[in-house]
Amino acid sequence: MIPLVDQADAVEWLRAFPDSSVALGITDCAYSSLEKHRAKGTTTRLKHSKASSNDWFQIFPNSRFPELFAEVYRVLQKNAHFYFFCDQETMFLVKPIGEAAGFRFRKAIVWDKVQIGLGYSYRARHEMILYFEKGKRRLNDLGVPDVLACPRVRNGRPTEKPVELIEVLVEQSSAEGEVVIDPFCGSGATGMAALRNGRRFMGCDLDAGAVEFANNRLKEVR
Repeated sequence: MIPLVDQADAVEWLRAFPDSSVALGITDCAYSSLEKHRAKGTTTRLKHSKASSNDWFQIFPNSRFPELFAEVYRVLQKNAHFYFFCDQETMFLVKPIGEAAGFRFRKAIVWDKVQIGLGYSYRARHEMILYFEKGKRRLNDLGVPDVLACPRVRNGRPTEKPVELIEVLVEQSSAEGEVVIDPFCGSGATGMAALRNGRRFMGCDLDAGAVEFANNRLKEVR
């Protein structure tokens, strides 16, 4: 069986795609400000997190965001959406980079994790999902709010996202049979959400353990 997730650098992986070949992009990269959160307060200073059975991942440097967004924009179809998970600090950095790549920034969606998590000053209970658009694509359901409440994953891989949360984005911004990509695949949550809803999926991750985990998980719904 051909794996759906490749081990590769995200930008190099995207460069292998033809222009305008993807309907939807959703990703959650290991942005640099995560290291700041891990260095203070309730978070761990160790590479191996006591809250997880998995080692921490390699950080994607801020200096590479322009080439990442340029490649995502190139591979997306004319009318398509791109969702980028991040914290408030990275949001202010990434928004103008996405716009410079050609995207229209629609808004920041709030993921309400229901329970508090990382932080040392007003503990974090939410995360931002930056909603970018290439061209113009109507959401499938205009009644969905911009605050999405979904409990965070407990005892999963580092920063693992709930499949149910990603399913909202997949259902909103793609149709059955269309291709969804995630260049920082991690636990494979985007792939699970895509396959469960009749979409095709392709992903990659730099970490060999994440690639193995995601491919094994995705076998359940193929």
